[in-house]
Amino acid sequence: MDNLKNFRRTNYCGDLRLGDTGKTVSLCGWVQRQRDLGGLIFVDLRDRTGLVQLSFDDGTDQAVFEKASSLRSEYVIAATGTVRERESKTDKIATGAIEVYVTELRLLAKAETPPFEIVEHSKANDMLRLKYRYLDLRRPDMQKMIATRHKVTKIARDYFDEQGFYEIETPMLTKSTPEGARDYLVPSRVHPGKFYALPQSPQQYKQLLMLSGFDRYMQIARCFRDEDLRADRQPEFTQIDLEMSFVEQDDVIAVNEGFLQRVFKEVLDVDIQLPLPRMTWQDAMDKYGSDKPDVRFGFEIKDISDIAKDCSFKVFKDTVENGGTVRLINVNGYADKFPRKEIDKLGEFVKTYRAKGLAWMKLAADGSMTSSFAKFLSEDEIAAIKERAGAKENDLLFVVADANWQTAAVALGALRCELAKRLGLAKKDDFKLLWVTEFPQFEYSEEENRLVAMHHPFTAPMDEDIPLLDTDPAKVRAKAYDIILNGCELGGGSIRIHDPELQTKMFEALGFTEEKAKEQFGHLITAFSYGAPPHGGLAYGLDRLCMLLAGLDSIRDVIAFPKVQNASDLMMNCPDVVDDKQLDDLSIAVTRVEEEPQA
Repeated sequence: MDNLKNFRRTNYCGDLRLGDTGKTVSLCGWVQRQRDLGGLIFVDLRDRTGLVQLSFDDGTDQAVFEKASSLRSEYVIAATGTVRERESKTDKIATGAIEVYVTELRLLAKAETPPFEIVEHSKANDMLRLKYRYLDLRRPDMQKMIATRHKVTKIARDYFDEQGFYEIETPMLTKSTPEGARDYLVPSRVHPGKFYALPQSPQQYKQLLMLSGFDRYMQIARCFRDEDLRADRQPEFTQIDLEMSFVEQDDVIAVNEGFLQRVFKEVLDVDIQLPLPRMTWQDAMDKYGSDKPDVRFGFEIKDISDIAKDCSFKVFKDTVENGGTVRLINVNGYADKFPRKEIDKLGEFVKTYRAKGLAWMKLAADGSMTSSFAKFLSEDEIAAIKERAGAKENDLLFVVADANWQTAAVALGALRCELAKRLGLAKKDDFKLLWVTEFPQFEYSEEENRLVAMHHPFTAPMDEDIPLLDTDPAKVRAKAYDIILNGCELGGGSIRIHDPELQTKMFEALGFTEEKAKEQFGHLITAFSYGAPPHGGLAYGLDRLCMLLAGLDSIRDVIAFPKVQNASDLMMNCPDVVDDKQLDDLSIAVTRVEEEPQA
């Protein structure tokens, strides 16, 4: 093999253009493909910036020509030559107007035939790609994704620095305070039987930094949560984390709107108009059946309980009389897209969201109507429902009746998104941002049979709702806010509690005994007693932000080395067993091991 002694790369492959004609350049990279036409050889050379064609012919030095004839896909080479205009130009690559006529060629490494082709939009299955992730990352689309992630991270650092934020690192080994997802635990060798936890977020540390007087903090923070995975979730992930002192909600939102405006402009050249729209949590649930509403399309939910309570249809009437609700969506102008068979399938779809069934009314383009329930209603009742829905020809109404308003809303919310997906209405390049505010302070956990914090126990309640902590905590609203993009939560935050007495009251509302609160959060309670400024912040999911900017469906494709569905790493073959000596050092005994198949 050759080496790089006395060789210096002058350019990247994808950067060369017609203006470089006549220049002598030195390039390095991987062979995408080699075409030997007898007295003429072409080699497509690839690096992180793209492809360029290398040219060899009978006039090339014989030793160089012979070396070029031996090249195969994924061989690593270095080449020096002259940029010249191509005879047969192509617009399929950015360098399609030029080629490099090679005068010096070095073979730096040979390569086995890879298990899949290193091309954009690979058809290889995900498991194979992840097993050979270092090869997958060579593909042009993956290189672009990692470059986009780098750019977003740099914008975050530059922007928040300009806004007066300090970047401060917080510990990876911290205290386990399980309130939410499960912690990843790290056994201590020095303190046998005791454990650190990997941080689910830097939440307590960033609040302590505000108490330390740093005023504005940010961090590109690694976070860990031991929870079931899905397309937009990984056991280890990255946040753009920030906190500010002496602020209220509007201050935090204003700074972050400026950040988002810059990201969209510099990454996608998309202009985001400020201020962004806002919607309370209650309005989001009522209109869209979701606390992360997708507003790229209509089909808003309408409450027809007032019409249904006295109607002739027993199912609707009884539901309202027993304290329930009847709600609908209007699929405006698409009735002809859904035959009866598809409507029946949608009825099964909403049952996965706990709805008991799906009633419907279809208004054909010719003015006729078919319905699963209209025969039980009077003409006036049908007219009232159609008026409330804004129904006209070729509209399709879907109705859910349920004893729980949230069940009905969530089912219809999921249905509207499914319908938009089937109809192609949710365009990935149509970016709709909004803030959702005034979340409930608490939500009921069936598993724990108690109220738990919807965000976290340090979130401040709305000032006017503080008295409800003693009388009706379920009605307390929080000074919490999420930033939503196209039905996905980009980030969330809140104004924090800075009053020790209010924080103690919050712990009590969450069912913490005084001893338990001190055991888990005593350090924070003590810190508050030394003078805490009003403060608040927000954390973005960097992986999710990059995924949405790239128009992708999985955060795996914007993470260099992601895990699979069962939180394992196929490339490194971990988690894995360790030897007895390591376990002994940590005072750990493994009592049971169940083999799980790789997924």
